[in-house]
Amino acid sequence: MCGIGQVPDPAEEEDVHATDAVFTSLLEDSAEELYEQAPCGYLSTLMDGTIAKINATLLEWLGMERSRVVGRMRFTDLLTVGGKLYHETHFAPLLQMKGEASGIALDVKGAAGRMPVLVTSKVKTSEDGEPLLIRTTVFDARDRRAYEAELLRGRRAAEEARRRAEADRVRLQEALAVLQQSLLPSELPAVPGMEAASHYHTASPDLLGGDFYDLFPLDADRWAFFLGDVCGKGPQAAAVTSLARYTLRAAALHDPDPVNALTTLNTVLHDRYSRGEGRYCTVIFGVLEPADGHVEVHLASGGHPSALIQRVDGSADYLPTPGGMLVGVLPQAAFSAARARLCPGDTLLLYTDGLTEARTGPDRVLYGDEALRSFITTQPARGPQALITALTGLLASFGDGLDDDTALLALGVPAPFTAPRSDDLT
Repeated sequence: MCGIGQVPDPAEEEDVHATDAVFTSLLEDSAEELYEQAPCGYLSTLMDGTIAKINATLLEWLGMERSRVVGRMRFTDLLTVGGKLYHETHFAPLLQMKGEASGIALDVKGAAGRMPVLVTSKVKTSEDGEPLLIRTTVFDARDRRAYEAELLRGRRAAEEARRRAEADRVRLQEALAVLQQSLLPSELPAVPGMEAASHYHTASPDLLGGDFYDLFPLDADRWAFFLGDVCGKGPQAAAVTSLARYTLRAAALHDPDPVNALTTLNTVLHDRYSRGEGRYCTVIFGVLEPADGHVEVHLASGGHPSALIQRVDGSADYLPTPGGMLVGVLPQAAFSAARARLCPGDTLLLYTDGLTEARTGPDRVLYGDEALRSFITTQPARGPQALITALTGLLASFGDGLDDDTALLALGVPAPFTAPRSDDLT
């Protein structure tokens, strides 16, 4: 650049003139040449569709001579059968109503076969608003159509993969459900002079739970029961569940004392899993001994939530078993024993902590032991099955706040039947 008072550099002025000349040459392309060699197709048609003008680009795509097209063919003659049908049913009516149509996908009969294009047309009118001709731009959509086809294939493949995955998931859930049922009694046996009911809630159909329970005879006069919760989920928890069930059954037949049965289970679990990843559980094991008009209960707990007794008078209280240790953690463990008497109309409830550790309300507050006791007191003392039915409804009310498996076992003595009084029927 020249400063004030400086003489312009002749070489610099020559470069500027040369650059201007290049730009001038580029800008001197005629409008006709720009029309003919445009990167898209152009054509103009009369209102009846007769082609009045067409550029070289579109002729090259079609593989046709200008003399065969102009004045001799209509725009629809360039289209495939499907393209003609779409033109008549959609494109032409839209153009007639709005005077323009933009980005319409059609197929033309190209030199190498069917060619996908995107067509935009606009009606040119006179100063009086009379339609004169239709100007149309045709864009090559082969790359776009190939991309869309590839995208569609990808979507179909993804959908097929999703369907296969969902089918595999359903089969897995069915297999897990069968395996889960094999870890629980198919039905509870009938205990003379007593009623029994149970329920098992699975938090996730994709995982095996570790909750378990059972009820079985020891001899002609006594029955054993247990309910427990294995730490963890999945196949490893299922293996511990199976081992715990069969160990407790065998231990009870050898020595039915609840503390001794849990001690045997503790020894088996600790010996089996202490050298690898630790596996343990919480369990309540007990013995029922029906007597004259009532049932004596002797049970022991290994780190499990306390059993709860619903009395015939509507009250409900926990049967404390403090100090019971987890089963399988230490080579020697202490277990807490307790005794109770079930009279007619009383029900003993055992449950796993999925019930009391459910989250409730918008603040996801822990449900807790006291809330459970209060709930039981609101339920009429109508026996184990009525209590289990009420608790099943309670579990359902937690919704997604119930994120752990829950096992329920209720054992009770039927209340004597009392005929309704005549004034109750009026």
